[in-house]
Amino acid sequence: MRRLPFEPSPRVVDAGILVSVLVAGATGLLSLTARPDDGWVFVVHGVVGVTLVVLLGFKFRRVWKRVAGSWTRTVAVSVLLSMLAVAALVTGVAWTLGAESPISGVTLLVLHGYLGALLLPVLLVHLAARFRLPDRETVTERRQALRVGGLLVGGAAAWRLKQSVAGDLVPSRRFTGSREEGSDEGNAFPVTSWVADDPEPVDAASWTLDVRGAVAEELSLSEGTLLAPESDGDAPTAGTDQRALLDCTSGWYSEHDWRGVGVGELLDAAGADPDAGYVRFRSVTGYRWSLPTSEARDALLATHVDDERLSHGHGFPCRLVAPGRRGFQWVKWVEAVEVRHDPDPAQWVATLVSGFDGDS
Repeated sequence: MRRLPFEPSPRVVDAGILVSVLVAGATGLLSLTARPDDGWVFVVHGVVGVTLVVLLGFKFRRVWKRVAGSWTRTVAVSVLLSMLAVAALVTGVAWTLGAESPISGVTLLVLHGYLGALLLPVLLVHLAARFRLPDRETVTERRQALRVGGLLVGGAAAWRLKQSVAGDLVPSRRFTGSREEGSDEGNAFPVTSWVADDPEPVDAASWTLDVRGAVAEELSLSEGTLLAPESDGDAPTAGTDQRALLDCTSGWYSEHDWRGVGVGELLDAAGADPDAGYVRFRSVTGYRWSLPTSEARDALLATHVDDERLSHGHGFPCRLVAPGRRGFQWVKWVEAVEVRHDPDPAQWVATLVSGFDGDS
């Protein structure tokens, strides 16, 4: 089949699809922990996604006769890969334009992420059978470079147009793609759990908030102590207010007035080592997340939201409020604050396995 005037060579198209999928996957993972200054991650993810649509169009145009003929294992894998890629792209675009998921309890944004995660292993199987790198002359040829550059420029323009349309259709969307739900309505905002992190209600009578690690004096605060008026003692109490926005990776955000005990107050009361670099927040489920000490000092362990006592689903007796962080980093059902000198890379594993041990 004769190539279109602006169509790159077949090997460049295949290499472009590979690079696009890898970049889209990498930026998708980075978006999970993106902060307000990381808007470029979503821009790159969107532009590459739109460019991938065009590259897949070139690919389908070239191979459709092969698909229409007799199927081999390689053709079947190619078809599966194409279906996953199209589904991932469609769900991502549909979400930004305000569409709702056909699956109850799973947003299109989450579905988009699942499809993207399934895409990578199928792509690797496909590449093992069919991928060939373009030769150096093809890559460096001026016309090929112009075509690829044109695709990226066109992808950026199309993405910008889509963002404008999406902004008109869903004006409450943040740069992360999340939509507003339940702001200033107390516990009425969505209840979500990361993977299997969903314990039984915490018994407040036996629960304590422990501050330990690199501290001069370990603390163990009961719920009664935490909620007592400040005049009842020198221990930190839940009298600090903070306005903060919770942005969940499942596709919603909610802004509230939170009240609780300032983490900085806890660290000062326990005599935290000033050279300690991290503060780790641990849930009753074993789930945990760490913040740099300087950031943790500005965080809050909330007991109330919009003057309502936190419900179980939102982290009763207390949860971390970490402005600028994504929702899964706002640890719920906190039982320990641990001052540490070193980071905790294993916290990613904890987020995936907590809740599966059957004890929570």
